[in-house]
Amino acid sequence: MSTKGIAISLFSGAGGLDLGAEGAGYEVRAAVEWDRDAVATMEKNFDHLVSPVIQSDILATPTRQILAAAGLRGTQRPDLLVGGPPCTPFSKSGFWLEWKREGLDPDASLLQAYTRVLAEARPRYFVLENVYALTYNNKASRPAYERLLREIGDAGYRWRAKVLNAADYGVPQSRPRLFVIGVPKDEPLPDHPLPSHGGNWERRVSGDPQRPHVTTGEALAGLVSDPEPGEVVNGKYGHLLPDIPPGDNYLFYTDKRDHPAPLFGWRSKYWSFLLKLAPDRPAPTIQAQPGPYVGPFHWDNRRLRTAEIKRLFTYPDEFELVGSRSSIQAQLGNSVPPLLAEKVIKALPS
Repeated sequence: MSTKGIAISLFSGAGGLDLGAEGAGYEVRAAVEWDRDAVATMEKNFDHLVSPVIQSDILATPTRQILAAAGLRGTQRPDLLVGGPPCTPFSKSGFWLEWKREGLDPDASLLQAYTRVLAEARPRYFVLENVYALTYNNKASRPAYERLLREIGDAGYRWRAKVLNAADYGVPQSRPRLFVIGVPKDEPLPDHPLPSHGGNWERRVSGDPQRPHVTTGEALAGLVSDPEPGEVVNGKYGHLLPDIPPGDNYLFYTDKRDHPAPLFGWRSKYWSFLLKLAPDRPAPTIQAQPGPYVGPFHWDNRRLRTAEIKRLFTYPDEFELVGSRSSIQAQLGNSVPPLLAEKVIKALPS
């Protein structure tokens, strides 16, 4: 039950930010998402939406339609706007494409869709999530980032931006992401939440007790899951996985690691190639569209199962995802860990 008011969600995906908003006391009353499977996932798990999820291109969806879907009429405004515009133009893994480096990806305009709804819906608070590479000083990122912040100001809001690592907030996954939070210009601007895990300096300065990061072993403890189709890693490199120690990757098979029969050059592959989870550490970032040999893989030498990925993102075990295995991987891999989202949103004024 809502204690803080009505939230609307853009680029909702599987609903990680939405779960966080509800954990922080808001009620998500309207959501906009383009992907069919993600829409079905949202409708299966958020049954109190005033109307069905708006499955539409956000660029062609008027703000008034979103407000009406939330049951807001006249001068009523939402209490919270959340959303994570797709990060394709600014993701670190995409910088090898020249047209992305030059800032020519049309998906960049989705940031302007967010600021358009912000200006027209006038929520009390907002949270925008994106890849931290958006803050990089290059042709693709810097102009887009500066424009985003300028448009937030033009909409009448003060903002604070910071890169947060999910592992520092109790999520068993090292996942740095940019969070921009904001309030109307006449209200005090809150800080991002202090990290709760990892023994970092902010916790030491605050005097709060330090807690270690949550490990993959702790997160997956007691989880019983059935084998899934396609979890066995076959093909050209699949047979190499069993010999790699937990926490290591393809570099195990290099001469710098004194392998007797080296197969790869040093740093000749992307870091996540044949990467295996370590049970005594948080997981590395779990990607939305990994290649056939891109990890992290389970220490049992197989691909992660859906139930395991949910745990590593802090989704509830009972949360149901709709779609093929690749679709579910994309929905989770593109999402915000709900626990991190909840802590960020709770930092906003009551």
